[in-house]
Amino acid sequence: MEYNYLKIKNENAICTLAISAPKSLNALNSTILKELDDFVSNIPADVRVLIITGDGEKSFVAGADISEMCNLNREEGYAFGRLGALVFRKIETLPIPVIAAVNGFALGGGCELAMACDIRIASNKAKFGQPEVGLGIIPGFSGTYRLAKLVGMGYAKEMIYTGRAIRADEALRIGLVNAVYEPEQLMAEAEALAIRIIANAPIAVRIAKESIDAEYDLAADDAILYENNAFGRCFETQDQKEGMSAFLNKTKPEFRNK
Repeated sequence: MEYNYLKIKNENAICTLAISAPKSLNALNSTILKELDDFVSNIPADVRVLIITGDGEKSFVAGADISEMCNLNREEGYAFGRLGALVFRKIETLPIPVIAAVNGFALGGGCELAMACDIRIASNKAKFGQPEVGLGIIPGFSGTYRLAKLVGMGYAKEMIYTGRAIRADEALRIGLVNAVYEPEQLMAEAEALAIRIIANAPIAVRIAKESIDAEYDLAADDAILYENNAFGRCFETQDQKEGMSAFLNKTKPEFRNK
């Protein structure tokens, strides 16, 4: 598929995907969502970390495209929301870590996209919000679900009920982002984080992501058992032998993703 709204760079096992629709501040329309869907469904096998950002200095993703939504009926609204929700779920469940580098407005669908990523870092110019109630709708790409899980029910309800946008420092305080940087440092910090991840055993990183996500909604005993089984699986890998041998011999491990 040819991408008109995605800019992709794939180097050294790190893929950077920038959403690029400058006239609309990277707002998500159905075409962009379908391009995202195609990309995450066919992500190159050599990619070990995905970084998602917005093209330009002003916006990560300013929201969903209101001009496309304004005349939808109930069934069409459901279909548009379902498309976004399914694409973001694909991003969330990728077997590799996904970092959102939020460089500006992350409103509505933009905030929801960031929340579908494993880790969020932000420019100090970034703003986050779910302003949908001011448009007569609610978050439609799983925002009511993920925001409460990330920041708790109280903050999520306040943000969604009021539609208020928050600055990066407040997003950091409530746990919506992991770190805040100067705009010119953001992508370098995202890449540095990705490099720290890929220095580790790739299978172990994948199993760790799978375990964290799977155990989140389980009862304690079930979650602990899931982790025990996942832990055992690691000992079937050559990377586990290499990592522990290198540790004991005080050498640098050479992981082979096996």
